[in-house]
Amino acid sequence: MVLDYAKGGSLNNYINKNLENFDWFNGLKILTNIIEGLDKIHQKQMVHRDFHTGNILFSTDNVQDFNVYISDMGLCGEVCNIDETKIYGVMPYVAPEVLKGKLYTQSADIYSFGMIMYFVATGKQPFGNRAHDSHLALDICNRIRPEVNDKITPKCYIDLMKKCWDPNPDNRPNTFEIKESIYLFYHSLDQNFKEKEQRHYDIEERFKVTEVYRKENFLSFKK
Repeated sequence: MVLDYAKGGSLNNYINKNLENFDWFNGLKILTNIIEGLDKIHQKQMVHRDFHTGNILFSTDNVQDFNVYISDMGLCGEVCNIDETKIYGVMPYVAPEVLKGKLYTQSADIYSFGMIMYFVATGKQPFGNRAHDSHLALDICNRIRPEVNDKITPKCYIDLMKKCWDPNPDNRPNTFEIKESIYLFYHSLDQNFKEKEQRHYDIEERFKVTEVYRKENFLSFKK
């Protein structure tokens, strides 16, 4: 297999480098790329198992023009052939049921996607101020999730993110459902999208309000 050189580095590098110039349109563009890639994996009845920001790579460091790749497919396995005796991944991105010793499923990847949504929204790693130890694992299993500032993140986005974080894997949306929501958000901000309805304008306004707040309070938000 020949892999393209990821000039833009990982999602970690990309967001941190462009945090001051962040806008929701590009953030949602990133998420559409990521969820499309995860959807292709899940359509093949596979599970990634190590899905986090370090494994999301960018073809370029150009803020406006980029392709996104999901990397580190070495742990990817078939849904029906997963070893449940081993835990893989970066702890804040690992679903609570997996930490409890349950089987990796596609729903566990969805939980990880919710944490990627958190990073895109905040520029901060989930539980980034905590050690990745048994205390954190216990808190995750006890339904503790990262705090979300609704002044920088629209409610519609937060609601989708929290659905991905649901402690019950059966309650989490699948990739198709997430794609529908992310596309709705993205098209609402796309000035070239010609089929806007009132809901698109309502969503656009919510994202614009939070974007203005981010820019006006960037220094305090960055801390």
